[in-house]
Amino acid sequence: MTNEPTQYEAVDVAIIGAGPSGAVAAALLRRAGRSVLVLERQHFPRFSIGESLLPQSMAYLEEAGMLQAVVEGGFQYKNGAHFVWRDHASTYDFRDKHSPGWGTTYQVERAKFDDLLIGCAAQQGAEVRFGHTVTGMRAGDAPVLEVIDENQARYEVHARFVLDASGFGRVLPRLLNLEAPTGMPTRAAIFSHVRDGLPLDAFDRNKICVATHPEHRDVWFWMIPLAGGRSSVGCVADAAFLDVAEAGREALLHALIREEPTLNRLIGDAPFLMPVNRIAGYSANVERLHGPGYALLGNAGEFLDPVFSSGVTIALRSAQLAAKVLERALNGAEVNWHADYDMPLRKGIDVFRAFVERWYTGELQNIIYYPRQTPMIRRMVSAVLAGYAWDESNPFVADPVRRLNTLYEACKG
Repeated sequence: MTNEPTQYEAVDVAIIGAGPSGAVAAALLRRAGRSVLVLERQHFPRFSIGESLLPQSMAYLEEAGMLQAVVEGGFQYKNGAHFVWRDHASTYDFRDKHSPGWGTTYQVERAKFDDLLIGCAAQQGAEVRFGHTVTGMRAGDAPVLEVIDENQARYEVHARFVLDASGFGRVLPRLLNLEAPTGMPTRAAIFSHVRDGLPLDAFDRNKICVATHPEHRDVWFWMIPLAGGRSSVGCVADAAFLDVAEAGREALLHALIREEPTLNRLIGDAPFLMPVNRIAGYSANVERLHGPGYALLGNAGEFLDPVFSSGVTIALRSAQLAAKVLERALNGAEVNWHADYDMPLRKGIDVFRAFVERWYTGELQNIIYYPRQTPMIRRMVSAVLAGYAWDESNPFVADPVRRLNTLYEACKG
């Protein structure tokens, strides 16, 4: 018995991971006529976190030929976000925003959503292999992936280019030692689903609820109404705050929900529909989002924090940007991955980062709950919360740190 590869094959683009960024990249490249192979170590459908989309995502899904399937997918409609802390509340309607474009989207069970997207990519001609794990890569102008299937058969994929869309698996950052410090504190999340049983007048199901703990402003909860009377519910805090053995997670999440008045009223002790999961240390970064023969998409490159549901939007934006640059490169054009992909993608990520950092200091929370915010400012903030973090006609995108600092000082006054 040998560990040597027994099969060799060639493809224009190999994509590691069949999640949203991999699916959209595959579809866009297929629409450009490229041969695409998607390698996914798991089998779909499978559970994933990140269930509340942002409206900006809809444009990328439309460009990839997936819009109709998503609209007809039976997902929960979404048009905004509702923030609560103690007796303060503030609701943002994403249809009332500075940036043009979609103002509505969906809240999705990711198992169904991700399966739908990769199915759309396959219908457009992408080859998708589930249960195939990438175990190594030889980077360069002609990159080679080493792959093993579930029968332990090994083979190589010779690609003109590789896109890593492996999400939290971060395949190439691990294999090529690309990890870099994130600058973000180590946080954790515990979460599950409940049968919420909410009466129609209890809460607007078309909005995600983001609730801050009444005593700990760096501890927050999400409640994401899903189709069929379910809701995703979770708590995010410093990892030590949620450091409990697996057997104690359910009791801890119930206790924390009871401490937050709005969620206690809406959910209370509703039984969880699946075991309470925990993820920790999820923030990640790399020095560069590209290298010889490869680029990193979505969470494989950088993930900030779940508070503004930016993960899927960043993933889809990265897929769209990378597919455009890669198509030019495959056509023989001279491309600069740093200038054409890395820098534009990070521009939006840095906008989200400015908002996330100020959320945890409490500054952004003070802005959100400020009772006399002008409609124009609210529309600018709403546009970022809706995912339009690359629209530089918005002052809070063009110069987010200065604008947020100035607005915070004005709200204090």
